[in-house]
Formats: sequence, C-alpha cells, structure tokens
Amino acid sequence: MSSSVEGKTAIVTGAARGIGLAIARSLHLRGANVMFADSDEAALDHEFDRHGDDPRLRRFHADMSQRLSVANLLSATLDAFDGVDILVNAHRMIRRQDPLSVSESDLEEMLRQNLFAGLRLTQIVAKRMILQAEDRDATHMAGAIVNLTTLAAQRPHPDLLAYSIASAAQDQATRAMALALAPYRIRVNSVSFGSVMTTELKAALKDDPGLRERIVKGTPMGRIAESEELAEAVLYLVGDGAGFVTGQIVNVDGGRSLLDPVQAAMF
Repeated sequence: MSSSVEGKTAIVTGAARGIGLAIARSLHLRGANVMFADSDEAALDHEFDRHGDDPRLRRFHADMSQRLSVANLLSATLDAFDGVDILVNAHRMIRRQDPLSVSESDLEEMLRQNLFAGLRLTQIVAKRMILQAEDRDATHMAGAIVNLTTLAAQRPHPDLLAYSIASAAQDQATRAMALALAPYRIRVNSVSFGSVMTTELKAALKDDPGLRERIVKGTPMGRIAESEELAEAVLYLVGDGAGFVTGQIVNVDGGRSLLDPVQAAMF
C-alpha cells in the first residue's frame, strides 16, 4: 500500500534527536524525501551514518534561528529534490527562569528560537509551495505545514514564563498562517504535546527522581509518551487524510489538557 507522503519532499527542523528525529524517520520510512535540519552537526552525522548514501535523505547543519540559515535550507532542499511539499517546524528551545527575573534578552531568545525561526521558514517555504502550485491541478493540495508546540502555550507555568509566551505566540501564528494560506491550498496545523520521552526529559528525570511520578500522576493515561507517537500525529496532519484540516492545535498529551491546571503536572 502506498503512503500519501510517498514521493513528496519534506523539511524537518530539530531533526537530529528526539521528536524531530522521530518525525523525519517516519516520513522517510513512508517514502518521502527528507531534509534533516538541525544545529547539532555531530548528532546529524551520527544519524546519517546509519543510512549510507540514501538518495532520499539530506542533512543541513545550521542555527535555524538565523535568517540566512532559513534561506540556505530552502535552497539546499530545492537543489537536492527540486521542490518542497511538507514542512515540519520541530525545532524548539526550552529554558527555565525565575519569573520575577526574566529579562528582555531572555524573552527575545525564547521568541527567536520558538516563534521567529519557524515563522520565517514557514513564510519562505509557503512562497515556494505557492509557486509550485501554479503548474499543478487545482484539486490537489499545494503543501502542508506542521508546527510543534507544547501545553505551556495553553497552561501558565511560572518557571517557563518566557517559553510559554513564545509558545502561545506560535499557536496564534499557526492559526493566522492557516487563514492566510488556505486560498493557496496550503494547510497549517500544530501538534501540542505534553510529556514526551525526549533527551531533555531523560536528563531531567535523572536529576529529579520524583519527576516521573509527578508527570505520570498528572497524566490521565498514566504514562509518558514516546517520540514516535507524536510522529504519527504529524504524519496524519501532513497526509491526504487531513485534507480538510487546517488551523488546528492538536493536543497529543494523554489527556493532560483536560485536567484542572492545578492538577496537571508540568515539566
């Protein structure tokens, strides 16, 4: 059975580890050409050592919050695959801070990493998708874009004040871009996750032995998700089955967003 992403080209940022890596691998497994983009060159090299010279895979190492990196990433993708059909903005940076001491530079850094990086890439990739669509049947979608965000955008958490503000802004950007790009047959959605077993969470669990129990107690489904579970949600949103879905923030959180904020344990 063919996949609805087979033969399409995807850019995935934050693709060297964790959720971004799981998404990039899943897209490749289902037949897509995939550009893995990340600032961690060593982790990218390690991943690509597993694949050899697969013609459907490319890597791009750069700081995704820099304007020039965004333009160069798209150029590298077009050089390799002649187009782009899917964009997944999985690059994120989380930083805890004293809410009474968050500086302008702290907030600017969280906005730069978690809002502007993905928004700039969305804008430039969307323009390319619109150009490509001029030569395509008007009944077909021109592209699909998915942003990765977290429940911090919806639920206040003092220690994540700057990150929460940036995440909430990203959710609103998802909705606004969905409206702006709908006439061009480009869909824009977000996947908002709760606690997922990423590299960062593994380190946090090691430093705080009681954290796992608090997360599990604050999650109705009683467990921590694996990165691959988020990848499945992203695959749905970029696939043909979600052809009439746009502007949505899809919670993949084991039910945490259904709880009273006081009950929900955040990390």
